[in-house]
Amino acid sequence: MHEVLWAKGYRVNTLVNTYHADIFRPYSDRLTPIAAIPLHTPEEGIEELEYAVNVLGLKAIQIPGYVRRPIPAFEKYGKEVANEVVWIDNFGLDSQYDYDPFWAKCVELKVVPTTHASSQGWTTQRSVTNAQYNHINHFAFAAEALCKSLFFGGVTRRFPQLKFAFLEGGSAWGASLYADIIWHWETRNKQHLLSNNNPAIIDKEALVELYTRYGGELVDGRLDKIGDGLGFHHQLLAPEDPGELDEFELAGIEKPEDVRDRFLNHFYFGTESDDTRVSQAFNRAANPFGDRVKAFLGSDSGHWDVPDITAVTANAYSMAEREIITEEDLRYFLSIHPLELYTSLNQDFFKGTGVEKAANEYLAGK
Repeated sequence: MHEVLWAKGYRVNTLVNTYHADIFRPYSDRLTPIAAIPLHTPEEGIEELEYAVNVLGLKAIQIPGYVRRPIPAFEKYGKEVANEVVWIDNFGLDSQYDYDPFWAKCVELKVVPTTHASSQGWTTQRSVTNAQYNHINHFAFAAEALCKSLFFGGVTRRFPQLKFAFLEGGSAWGASLYADIIWHWETRNKQHLLSNNNPAIIDKEALVELYTRYGGELVDGRLDKIGDGLGFHHQLLAPEDPGELDEFELAGIEKPEDVRDRFLNHFYFGTESDDTRVSQAFNRAANPFGDRVKAFLGSDSGHWDVPDITAVTANAYSMAEREIITEEDLRYFLSIHPLELYTSLNQDFFKGTGVEKAANEYLAGK
């Protein structure tokens, strides 16, 4: 069959998805393969998504965290330069394409987008001598870029039922980003800027007088170059009308609670069982509104650095034993958060599996 698909011009993703659907089908009560969905364009993603779900019967998907887009101005320097000088398209804010049709198709087909992307080779992960330097946090950096793009691009506002999961990057960065977005809104929202940082309300005559009194040789004989009295830095950095600048508008943020609704309810963070930084996701005293950030277990089983698969759950439970998280937090980590995630669009996600009864009991009690 695979040779037939090649002959018909199917993409590598299609072949991989077909292969995984075939080999995992006998074990569907215990294992669910994830369809790999390309996203160079939304149309490409929709085509593979429909094939994976409607033809192969897959119910979980993984999307890339970004696409490297060429910068045309550098193409004249040859492929070697053009391949390095690129921009990162994260499918939301400032994207080359409108990916809303793809997100809508995810909702229609009842699949949750997950991602597992690397940022190795990006500016801060380019050591030529130390692989650990490049490896540390590289999953988190790529995931954060996608997460911010989806949030600030308004994807979670336009698709309130759609959730996303970021795998193997931990959850500490998610807790930090959640708090940071709220802090940025509180200090940089449109109304705050208009009330406290609006160049239009500056007393220009008083400013010129202060320049004259304290500027010394830096302004001596140059006051005529200050223009209307605002000074060079104000003219360069301030928009002509700060009322036109609302960087939270696409996300639909009008109050801090909106950040919680657009962020916390949409993003899930896969965390390895021995990553003690998960405590930050469950630190309800520190997280805004006393929330749990939605961390869930990413076992990493099958990797060379997980030689004993039975150690995964033991490691996770040890965090409760060591009081890094509570036993209630552990239940959210191992059970409730992944159940929330995968049944958010498909209530039958766990049907026919070994955890069907537990999933139904949870859904019945919601």
